[in-house]
Amino acid sequence: MAKIKKQFVCQECAAISPRWMGKCTECNAWNSLEEKLVQKQTNRLATSQETWQHVDQTELLRLQDINYSEADRQLTGLEELDRALGGGMVPGSLILLGGEPGIGKSTLLLQAAYLMSQGLRVIYVSAEESAQQIKSRASRLGFESSDQFHLLAETQLDKILAILEQAQPEVVILDSIQAVYDSRLETTPGSVSQVKNTCNLMMKLSKQQGISSWIIGHVNKDGDIAGPKVLEHMVDTVLYFEGERYRSFRLLRTMKNRFGATHEVGVFDMTHQGLKEVTNPSALFLAEYDGDNSGSVIVPTLEGTRPILIEIQALTYASYANFPKRSSNGIAYQRLIQLIAVLEKRVGLNLSKSDVLVNVVSGLEIEEPAADLGVAMAMISSFRNLPLNQHTLYLGEVGLGGEVRAVNQIERRLQEGQKLGFKRAIVPQKNLPLQVETEMEIIGVKNLMQVLKTIPQSNEKATVSA
Repeated sequence: MAKIKKQFVCQECAAISPRWMGKCTECNAWNSLEEKLVQKQTNRLATSQETWQHVDQTELLRLQDINYSEADRQLTGLEELDRALGGGMVPGSLILLGGEPGIGKSTLLLQAAYLMSQGLRVIYVSAEESAQQIKSRASRLGFESSDQFHLLAETQLDKILAILEQAQPEVVILDSIQAVYDSRLETTPGSVSQVKNTCNLMMKLSKQQGISSWIIGHVNKDGDIAGPKVLEHMVDTVLYFEGERYRSFRLLRTMKNRFGATHEVGVFDMTHQGLKEVTNPSALFLAEYDGDNSGSVIVPTLEGTRPILIEIQALTYASYANFPKRSSNGIAYQRLIQLIAVLEKRVGLNLSKSDVLVNVVSGLEIEEPAADLGVAMAMISSFRNLPLNQHTLYLGEVGLGGEVRAVNQIERRLQEGQKLGFKRAIVPQKNLPLQVETEMEIIGVKNLMQVLKTIPQSNEKATVSA
């Protein structure tokens, strides 16, 4: 009998340690090492791995001899989902969808599976719910019968692969990869070895038979997809489904895409009848904006290739603590601290004795610096208790010298604002002249002091002096 020994495997990066440690020496993750029994023996996965070899890639091919066009893409039936994918699914691709528990991942792919089954053969593999539960959800969503839509409630990987090879579907959805296990491995479902093995075999099956495969993945407490990072490297596309569980809207972000642009976004609204596509997200996010309150500014941001108008709110008030409070929701905390320092030094706005709260309405996360000018103007408006012009957009990156720097794709942002009725825009001088004509009044500024001069002088509160 082969000798059995113990080793400890990191569940984040798959690093192996001979003894347990509180912190992984490779990825610095805490409490990620799990005990595993190892027995020296022949590789029992050899037969399985040989079964799913890339048979069609055993010969040399010239690039010009390969037949492919964008017309080969398969549509999901949801325009917002197709947008995130770069125009639809590429046959043989492997797509990973992650998101918080209860955010609507299964609902999204169940709706897409039903719509795709109108023209494609689809198999939905459920490893977490029974077929009756899937049927109950489908009934609530109003699905009718479809001869091309099939369900498979199974957790054993070898059985799943055998059925898929026999049925030869065009689309497969696996919900979820952490619940599927290979009985030939001694580890538990969701472990590093199980996740890597499942993804590897699904990838080989997809490439060999040209199946468009979807994988739903859980996320950990940090918001990253659970399992080894190599999982995201193996797949062709990585999508994150996000949003606040207690708010109705959902964002589908593209973090990786070998067949299209990254950081693309699709917008959905969660209703009692399932997820509804939002073709005009700016109107949704500005539905409650009236412009009557101070500290409120509209900023045209860019999510992938889509411009979205969002409202940024700021609240400043006197603080009696030794260390005033700084809080940000939707923008990076360090970015807020930097903007406060610039306003103190370059504009003369004394915020050292004020608490400052900044919030991006609707819970959106803004990563691009093009919203800096909007955040700065929201803080100035709140500090002076001065409502700004509700028909004005603010756009620009703010440097440490107080300068307003240029942003990319400004024409698309302004066109979105014009469609929603905005009349004026404060933009960086470096972005002028614009490449397209617009009916909006465009004011170019070089620094924050010039931005302050655009506020109507008839209101004495509008002037902020150094």
